[in-house]
Amino acid sequence: MAAELASSSVTGRLAGGLVEHVMEALQAHIRAEGLAPGDTLPSENAFATELNVSRAVVREAFRSLAALRLIDIGNGRRARVSAMDKSVLAVVLDHVVQTNQITVQQILDVRRTVELRTVALAALRRSDREAAEIAGHAAAMRRDFSDATGVMEHDIAFHEAIAIASKNPMFGLIVGSFHVVTRATWPIGWTARATDADRLDNVALHEAIAAAIGERDPRAAEARMAEHFDNTVKVLLAAGIN
Repeated sequence: MAAELASSSVTGRLAGGLVEHVMEALQAHIRAEGLAPGDTLPSENAFATELNVSRAVVREAFRSLAALRLIDIGNGRRARVSAMDKSVLAVVLDHVVQTNQITVQQILDVRRTVELRTVALAALRRSDREAAEIAGHAAAMRRDFSDATGVMEHDIAFHEAIAIASKNPMFGLIVGSFHVVTRATWPIGWTARATDADRLDNVALHEAIAAAIGERDPRAAEARMAEHFDNTVKVLLAAGIN
């Protein structure tokens, strides 16, 4: 029995090594061919033949890359190169918070640093449509004030729209990945504010940020965003979120 288990373990390691080898070969193919999001990859059979491995190994490599959102293996069609996907980083952030590797306050510290930059760039680079979208989310927070969940969703969309308006895709990816953690902590911060007046002050800060972006004033936008994050950190610390 022990010999069988040892043999199975060795086989598993060998198979795992082959899968990793094929994953690396797939990524090397994407780079070498200059493939872009949406471009198709060769078939599983083609890779199996070229790399001299079984189709099952190639299929597992495809599935692993799809789980990482690097390729798309939708049913009934050839695998394609994926576009950037914020959900992958969001899962990682949620995992490290839930396993106490990073604190919420540490994430907020990073967010503050990143979003002061995104809001300044958005004020300089935003289109009229983007400015209107950002202002629209801020206005919707006040309009839907009685619906806390609705306010939260507009708040998340507000920050993501600013990141997109910065015209730096990395900021869009990073800020977009915060949504899972935000949805876990936002209701705590909302209820921790003692009165509706305090909550409306938070909404007003979003409106002031949107106004600064609309006026193409990066300094004012940064100042209001800093005030927003400093207030949020204070509220969450008072509520016991470290």
